[in-house]
Amino acid sequence: MVQAVKNRRSLKTAAVVLAVFCAVSAAVFPVRAQEPQEDIFTEEERAYIEKGETLKVGYVNDRRPISFQGKDGELAGISRYLFDRIAEISGLKFDYVELPGGDITYDYLMEEKFDLVTGVEYNQENHAARGILLSNPYLSSRKVIVAKEGLVFDPDADFTVAISTGSQTIRKVINRHYPNFKLVDYPSMEACLDAVRSGEADLLIQNQYVVEYWLYKPIYNKLMAFPVLEMNDQLCFSAVVPLQETEDEDYRERELQISIIDKAIDHMSDREVAGYVVTATLENMYEYTIFDFMYQYRYTLILLGLAVILICVLLYVALHARIRSINARADAKAKGDFLSAMSHEIRTPLNGLISLNYLMSQNVDDRERISDYLKQSSAMAQYLLSLMNNILDMSKLQEGELVLERDPFDLSLLLETVDSAEKRSMEELGIGLRTDVELTEPRLLGDAVRIQQVLLNLLDNACKYTDRGGCVLIRARQTKTSEGKILTEIQVADNGRGMSEEFQKKIFAPFTQERETVSQGNQGTGLGLSICALLAERMGGDLRVESRLEQGSRFTFTFLADRAEPDAFEDGTKRQRAADASPTGQRILIAEDNELNGQILAELLEGEGFEVLHVENGKKALEVFQNSEIGEFGVILMDLLMPEMNGFEATQAIRALDRPDACTVKIFASTANTFQEDRDRAFQSGMDDFIAKPINIRELLKKLRF
Repeated sequence: MVQAVKNRRSLKTAAVVLAVFCAVSAAVFPVRAQEPQEDIFTEEERAYIEKGETLKVGYVNDRRPISFQGKDGELAGISRYLFDRIAEISGLKFDYVELPGGDITYDYLMEEKFDLVTGVEYNQENHAARGILLSNPYLSSRKVIVAKEGLVFDPDADFTVAISTGSQTIRKVINRHYPNFKLVDYPSMEACLDAVRSGEADLLIQNQYVVEYWLYKPIYNKLMAFPVLEMNDQLCFSAVVPLQETEDEDYRERELQISIIDKAIDHMSDREVAGYVVTATLENMYEYTIFDFMYQYRYTLILLGLAVILICVLLYVALHARIRSINARADAKAKGDFLSAMSHEIRTPLNGLISLNYLMSQNVDDRERISDYLKQSSAMAQYLLSLMNNILDMSKLQEGELVLERDPFDLSLLLETVDSAEKRSMEELGIGLRTDVELTEPRLLGDAVRIQQVLLNLLDNACKYTDRGGCVLIRARQTKTSEGKILTEIQVADNGRGMSEEFQKKIFAPFTQERETVSQGNQGTGLGLSICALLAERMGGDLRVESRLEQGSRFTFTFLADRAEPDAFEDGTKRQRAADASPTGQRILIAEDNELNGQILAELLEGEGFEVLHVENGKKALEVFQNSEIGEFGVILMDLLMPEMNGFEATQAIRALDRPDACTVKIFASTANTFQEDRDRAFQSGMDDFIAKPINIRELLKKLRF
């Protein structure tokens, strides 16, 4: 077996080796004369040439560099160089047509009227075949075997051989020389090589020039090629002739064509043909692509990629650790600032309450002073309640736990209510209030309570920083978005003291007030504007501020809402009016484990004309309701956290009783636990409503009328 030549060389080296090999091949296999003749064509051949007929030539594609279709769609490669030279020598004209894949039959060639076929192997079988005439060989080369590295070639083995579909000559040669080989057809040369590379086939036998092109592709760098001494290739042209000979005029024309081509081939020297081989080979070297580069250096690229990923991971970990460190310090500082602010905000009113309580104990007989102290105590308590509510709202908004309602409401009525509620208190301060409202869609779906909360906060803020004689303006406008929603813009503007540009940058931060203190006696938690900004964001809008010192401020509040359908709006209004207008005459059962809270609540309700019974836990509430007359109790105010049986368990037990009023009695949760999970659990246990402590008596009385 011949020493295997591995395909691992650069393109430049390969080109030099190929050129030398072609020159040696020309020397080893001389097939034509070296000296041209002066008058090489007979009169009959000249007469045929002068007819000027164009000969239809068939060629097989996918046989680089021998024959293939070039970028212009025409025949290219060694065959094209030879045809162009033959045309130059003889004057013949050619038209090149690609032959279809698969076996090319004589009937097909005759039917399609082909005159010549290029790239035909010159051998005894083809020479003796009827229907074709062969020219002299124009190119000599060897057949080579292509196999994976490590293959031990054995002529008597049962190898599987990949061959291109339609390669009948190779099929016959292999069957003659290696009868044990199993032949498998593949649609192209590349498919044959892929079969050998994957192990689907053991080897491939093909012309050395054709194989050389593909072995430059890096994906085939594990394949090796070595020549087969007993299988030489000599390529020629063949003419397609009628089966009847000598007497047929077409047959004679084909003989003249072959004779002219033979003389033209003989007119060319072996060196000239070798030059065409080298030129065609160099011009059609395999084009190295980015994918070939990636395949050839795949392990290096993988390692490089892993290195880059590792570096990125390390950088990410380091950066993340750095960010966590920074955030931890920032969180610690924020928590410290928050606790400091909370301590200040809570201690101030507590100090007032403790002091007022002491003063009341010292002046218990002075009704006038006691009345004044009680008013101040109530104001302090309301401030503390406002502070706690704001802190809870802030926490829920920041954690995304605050659920906004989506009920129908009339924005015009809401603005009128706000105007009416604020105008009187502002007039007492000597501040005017004007409204400029133009609404195209006043009936909306949304959370009216939260919208009112924002407006009241903005108006309260305007009052604090507007001196007597000043004025506050409420301006409202609406537009429709491309998505069909209503964008409402409400401005609250004043001509008060205004604020600095520096303060405007941090005005929506928690516990922020101008000059870091209560401004000229104006008390506030410093959370209101932060909550308003977060509420506006949750409603799909925003809260902005424009201000100048001593010229006033303008806050712009925007929110998105859907238009409320008239029917839904009217039904909700009717239900609300009916609920507000229908008081109850039934008894109220209070389940409250804190005796003082229960006693105070009972006295407040009895003062409003209700008949009340107080029990200390859920178990007693269940027993009392179970032993009561049907319909005796209309409402149960149920604390949630009680000994023996909590409010959730008691409610579930009452709802499970086999009596008609067990499902109709109103059960209201009355608790200091105001988180969303508490509300959800209360409703899931069967409660009808939720009342947060400390209880707003006016709101409670409103709910008790159903």
